[in-house]
Order: sequence, then C-alpha cells, then structure tokens
Amino acid sequence: MNESDIVALLQEFLWAGLWMGAPMIGAALVVGIVVGLFQALTSIQELTLTFAPKLFVMVLVFWMCAGYMARILVRLFNDTVLSVIAGV
Repeated sequence: MNESDIVALLQEFLWAGLWMGAPMIGAALVVGIVVGLFQALTSIQELTLTFAPKLFVMVLVFWMCAGYMARILVRLFNDTVLSVIAGV
C-alpha cells in the first residue's frame, strides 16, 4: 500500500463522513435560521431558544437517517475496508 492508496482511502472516508453528516448539519442550519429570524422579529434574546430546537431537530434527523448512515458505512466497509484488508 503506497501513499496514493492511503490518500484515496482517506478521501473515501472523508466523503462518507460528509454524506453522513450532511442531513444533520442541513437541518441545524435551517432551524438556526428560522429561530434567528424569530428572535430578531420578537426581540427575544434567550440562549436556550436557539439550542433546544436545534438539539431536538438534530436528534430527530439522526433517528430518521440512521438507516441511510448505516448503509453508507456498510457499503464503505464492504467495498473499501475489506479489500484493503485482503490486499486486493
């Protein structure tokens, strides 16, 4: 295994992490904008108002996307990790 193989493997792992985290980060972004607009319109400056909805939505999105994330990890393991272990 040379340096280019290691870089390609690392690149696949990073892409998998990006695709796994994208739904939660996107949901947090949308909720953050909505809560920020609500706070700006009502002049409420409560810190827990920004934290609690984001946490709730991120847990909900994680629960809904857990199968999607598991499929990504299984595909990555079957296609990449096993072939590296086998030396193919």
